[in-house]
Amino acid sequence: MHRLSPANYQSSETADSSGDKSLGTKIFEAYTKTANVATTLFPLWTVLFTAIALKKPSTFDFFTTEYFTAALAALMLSMGITLTPADFTAVASEPTSVLMQFSLCYAMMPLLALVLGKFFGLEAGLMAGMVLVGSINGGQASNLCTYIAKGNVALSVLMTTATTVGAIFMTPFLCKSLLGAVVPVDAKGIAMSTIQVVLAPIAVGMTANKFFPKLVKAILPFAPVVGVVSTCLLVASAVAQVADPIMNAGIGLQIPVLLLHLLGGIVGYWLPKLTGFGEVKSRTMAIETSMKSSAFGFLLAKLHFGEYIARVPSAVSVVWMALTGSMLAVIWRYIPVKDDE
Repeated sequence: MHRLSPANYQSSETADSSGDKSLGTKIFEAYTKTANVATTLFPLWTVLFTAIALKKPSTFDFFTTEYFTAALAALMLSMGITLTPADFTAVASEPTSVLMQFSLCYAMMPLLALVLGKFFGLEAGLMAGMVLVGSINGGQASNLCTYIAKGNVALSVLMTTATTVGAIFMTPFLCKSLLGAVVPVDAKGIAMSTIQVVLAPIAVGMTANKFFPKLVKAILPFAPVVGVVSTCLLVASAVAQVADPIMNAGIGLQIPVLLLHLLGGIVGYWLPKLTGFGEVKSRTMAIETSMKSSAFGFLLAKLHFGEYIARVPSAVSVVWMALTGSMLAVIWRYIPVKDDE
């Protein structure tokens, strides 16, 4: 599997006979340096786009549902071209990683959300929204953050797919069990969305990687930049739609939501690590566990929870999920992976 950043690439153009670099080589090297810095500053771009969305939500009015879907597809395609079928075959041969992360997503995170909600004394409506955030599937942005963190992208994609499909059953079950609320979920809709914005672009990217390797090699240095831009637009669009609830949420809600994602990432790393999983898999599970599909949680709260206030935790989660995941990704980007996996 490719675990690459723009800085890993060098132009295929060679130096001329005098030993000087060609203009094309110089331009490409300048791009790779700039792209590497831009990718490293992923958390900063997330903060900047979030701030703009909160300050002036109308800035992202142009980013309609069609653009939102296209950006998700672009994000997945940019990850797909870094993968090969062999990567998925290798992951499928060791299903324990997927099962471990599934347990973290649908056992540890809902219980952590419940404990944090009670510890901070959240009222019933906010408590319901908090538990809902803990009970939803992993978000697609986790795949990009895994890529940046030098994790296992193929494993991340499978984990995202598994928890997304699992949301059909697990999210309603957890809400009923922990809250006594019945949350209907559009099973067919989730399945179709997973195919359209996750599996299909990944398949297209892998196919291109297999049959058009020279083309993929040429565009691969642009994949992280496409991923970062797509993710920033996705976060900003989601935040802009719920800017008022986020701004009106007090520190008493901001802190527990932040802790949910931060502690989720910490436990998601150390529990696998202490139970025998390697560094790369542990990083992958940590990011996948920390980064929930908060926008999906907001939609469910809007459609199926009677109190408006139940939507607010998901809205706040959109911000902290993106910041936590991007910061973990950039930190791990510069910590060498010692395991030979």
